[in-house]
Amino acid sequence: MGQGGEPRRAQAHDEELGRAVAAAQRGDEAAFAIAYRIVQPGLVGYLRGLVGTDGETAEDVAAEAWLEIARDLGRFRGDGAGFRGWTATIARHRAFDHLRRQKSRPRPAVLEQDMLELPAPHSTSAQALEAISTRHVLALIARLPPDQAEAVLLRVVVGLDGPAAARVLGKRPGAVRTAAYRGLRTLGEWLGLDGVTDEGPGTLGESR
Repeated sequence: MGQGGEPRRAQAHDEELGRAVAAAQRGDEAAFAIAYRIVQPGLVGYLRGLVGTDGETAEDVAAEAWLEIARDLGRFRGDGAGFRGWTATIARHRAFDHLRRQKSRPRPAVLEQDMLELPAPHSTSAQALEAISTRHVLALIARLPPDQAEAVLLRVVVGLDGPAAARVLGKRPGAVRTAAYRGLRTLGEWLGLDGVTDEGPGTLGESR
């Protein structure tokens, strides 16, 4: 898969999202539906990595997050990429609320294959994950340290760049880039792939 046009397509996708969010803030319900359609698949994929895939758990947590997103939409300031980060932060808080209610700790679960096939920025890392089955992904992600697993989820599934992922996690960008790089490098080693690096949004390999 060639990568030359991917950054431009990713930028265009976030430009569409930014326009939809701005219109939704003016009361356009159809525009809100567009924003939902763009963000929801990656958001659910991220939540599945945090809370698991039993029943409709991730979808239920996402629904709670969207209620908050809709309620506070007027307070959001930023572009399409910023909206992804904002919604991921809200979803993460709701996931932790759910886990506290379940008296459980967050742990990486399953990256569904359909999440890996979203029309999001493709990269060496994304291609590596696409090459393996859902069951294999579960086994591999579960073996990663939690900080690396969540960094990979945010970068590859949600499509955030390094600084945005860092804001979601409340960490320094360098720490998140390092966690993502190490997680993807480990996955690449387990898969027997050479040169798997953080080349997603904002370039996973930056500032290692």
